[in-house]
Amino acid sequence: MQNTIFAFREGLPKYKQIYEQFKILIEKGDIPANDPLPSIRQLADSLQVSRNTTLSAYEQLVAEGYIRSEGRKGYFVNELEPLIIQDTIYSQNKPNTEPEKKVLIDFRAGAVDQPHFPLKVWRRMANKVLALPESFRYGHRFGEESLREQIAMYLLQSRGVKTDPAAIIIGSSTQQMLIYLGQILKDDFPSIIVEDPGYDGAKEAFQFHSLMLEALPVYETGTDFTKLEQMESRLIYVTPSHQSPIGVSISIQERQMLIHWANKINGYIIEDDYDSEFRYTQQPFPALASIDSTRVIYLGNFSKSFLPGIRLSYMVLPQLLLKHYKNLFHRFESTASLLSQLTMAKFMEEGEWNRHIKRMRLVYKRKMMCIVSELRKQFKQTISIIGEQSGLYILVKVQLNRSEQWLIDRASKYGVKVYPTSVYSINNHSDEPIIKLGFSNLTCEEIKLGVELLKKAWSI
Repeated sequence: MQNTIFAFREGLPKYKQIYEQFKILIEKGDIPANDPLPSIRQLADSLQVSRNTTLSAYEQLVAEGYIRSEGRKGYFVNELEPLIIQDTIYSQNKPNTEPEKKVLIDFRAGAVDQPHFPLKVWRRMANKVLALPESFRYGHRFGEESLREQIAMYLLQSRGVKTDPAAIIIGSSTQQMLIYLGQILKDDFPSIIVEDPGYDGAKEAFQFHSLMLEALPVYETGTDFTKLEQMESRLIYVTPSHQSPIGVSISIQERQMLIHWANKINGYIIEDDYDSEFRYTQQPFPALASIDSTRVIYLGNFSKSFLPGIRLSYMVLPQLLLKHYKNLFHRFESTASLLSQLTMAKFMEEGEWNRHIKRMRLVYKRKMMCIVSELRKQFKQTISIIGEQSGLYILVKVQLNRSEQWLIDRASKYGVKVYPTSVYSINNHSDEPIIKLGFSNLTCEEIKLGVELLKKAWSI
């Protein structure tokens, strides 16, 4: 081996650099299988390093299977599968033929407003929590009691839901909660009614348990509950306060009808109340669970209203299901961060949660007004806006005789990322393409720029 093969770099151990060089030579086939390698002493002298350095490099290669030691004969190269060698070389040398397009404006739903996030307050609460003895142990399997108590008080105050903290289960995400829930329901409920279009993450969770899906049509005017009587399922998943993705709300008459249906067939309603805090025309509607908590499984989360990365969701279970759930999962650790739970409990206890929601409702209302105004200004009668009364996104029905994919691709060429809605549909597909635009993490100036760029992209 020539010294020129090894150009040692500062900051990385020499044995590791030797190991990496040999690994590359072997993977490329420059050193064929069964060829001998220099002895430890020869290589050390050649590279002017210690014998321990070359020994460490060889030991790493042996451990990973690149070479083998044959007693007093020395070290030899092992044979590698040709496919592994080809894949390695291909991945290292493959040119990037298509440069990534720069995204100027991303209308992604699911992000939150960063400038108004209460970072200092949250950090102060987190520091307090880290001083508590309970922060240095595993948490409660079904969620920390302090947080369950705060959630119970909040649900009573804001959603009219009366519940015992012991009936609340805390987890990491709505989808994870639905997967766990499916485990206790699938034997008695082999199928479930879902909204069409509806939240695709919920459908994936139900299909994980091989539940048959029955599609309940949802239109801009509302949900077609007349179809319920024709369906066989005794389980239904709905987003009644702000239907995902259409944005319509279920009226009090429809809510009562749904509760009556569940009682009549001895079934359950899964109510996903994912962003009920952000209604801009009236107060948030009372939850279905406030009408009849014995037939409603209530789901909520802190991702949309506070921070997606906090990974905190919760559900309120009726007593019969609660007992079954706790029997099944009593040996499973909580999937939610203990520190996030304790910090959120303190955040709510000191009134910061209510202050945050009140503040963000005004912030997001201004952004909603901004995007709606700008879209109408730029596109006039060529679009219809769906869902401007609540939530952190809107839908835009585009009347340009173009496909959904064309609209997305054209927007991308102008540096704007927009999102499809066809992924939410089972049978109930729209005649015209509908694009989803989230605005929560954008300033009004960014929203205006994004809409202006969309106008240019779609004006052909």
